[in-house]
Amino acid sequence: MINAFGIVTASNGRYHVQGMEDYRPIGAFSFLGRYRVVDFPVSNLSNSGIDRIQVYVSQNPRSLAEHLSYGQHYNINAKRGKLQLLFNQDSRVNDIYNTDIAAFMDNLEVIERMQQPYVVITPGNMIFKQDFQQLLQQHVESGADVTLLYHKTDKADDWYRNCAVLDLNRQKGVKSIHLNDGSAANRNIFMDTYVMSKKMLIHLIHEAKKRSSIFNLSDILNLESDSLDIRGAQHKGSYMAAIYDLLSYYRANLELLNYEAAHQLFSSDWPIYTQTTDSSPVHYYEGASVVNSMVANGTSVYGTVENSVVGRGVVIKKGAVVKNCLILGHSVIGEDVHLENQIVDKWAKILNVKELKADPNCPGYIRRSDVL
Repeated sequence: MINAFGIVTASNGRYHVQGMEDYRPIGAFSFLGRYRVVDFPVSNLSNSGIDRIQVYVSQNPRSLAEHLSYGQHYNINAKRGKLQLLFNQDSRVNDIYNTDIAAFMDNLEVIERMQQPYVVITPGNMIFKQDFQQLLQQHVESGADVTLLYHKTDKADDWYRNCAVLDLNRQKGVKSIHLNDGSAANRNIFMDTYVMSKKMLIHLIHEAKKRSSIFNLSDILNLESDSLDIRGAQHKGSYMAAIYDLLSYYRANLELLNYEAAHQLFSSDWPIYTQTTDSSPVHYYEGASVVNSMVANGTSVYGTVENSVVGRGVVIKKGAVVKNCLILGHSVIGEDVHLENQIVDKWAKILNVKELKADPNCPGYIRRSDVL
């Protein structure tokens, strides 16, 4: 087993999920009614035998800190493992300064103290399954300076619009990294996942800081591509979701209502860990109807739920109809309320407004704790 530590990065201004991100970072977003988005990268690292993990956060850290706690629910070795929540001096003056390099510089002393010779950097806004030990082995055997993980897709003209793309040569060497502009369907989507030595990471941090105060790690790799051996490694899993705006968050949840898609992400030999909440099972009352939906524990359903994800402790009252919606925890959907293509944030109550419908390509958003 190759000895490495893990870094889970924050979005640092690259992405913004309108409404949702006003209250918490993307990593703390509820996912499928049971998980948080951060559970996926941390579980990947833990399942890969990487038990020294740094999770970076900039704004609104409370919910992420509460969820991560000391990392005990991620099966991290209690004696030698450690999960650290690290903060950076986020600039609210201009988001262009909120880069991953800036976050690394703010925590450079912590990175330098790590004893592991290699590092795996993976994003806190993407959902996929990956054995990082296999990726580390591939990196070491190739002799590359840096290995970048990518996902091959034929729907880049519609999905992954704000993600980066890798241009590769025939030997899977990385020629350039650039943003997906949606002009082509077939692309190699960069999964913001890097493998390299700790020494190389520290070198790149210093080089990026010298070149520009607004450089990300991908920017300095673009400039250093002629002098460094940078390789691409294809993601072997068939499922990958990136959360970079409200629509991508909505789609990522609902597409996993499809059994085949869910089976690609979840398997008994690769558990996704999360902090559990002890509460009663779902209560389905007389007259309730639930079709093709995920409903979390503690919820009470009196009405109709179709093709939706419902979080913990939600109440859907008699006569209510919920279609193609994300209902986050502890919300109340009142009697005879009809919702379609909506994201209802935590603790919201929809009581007096009887119908809310939106286009599925532009879902509606009900703010946290709002009463309508």
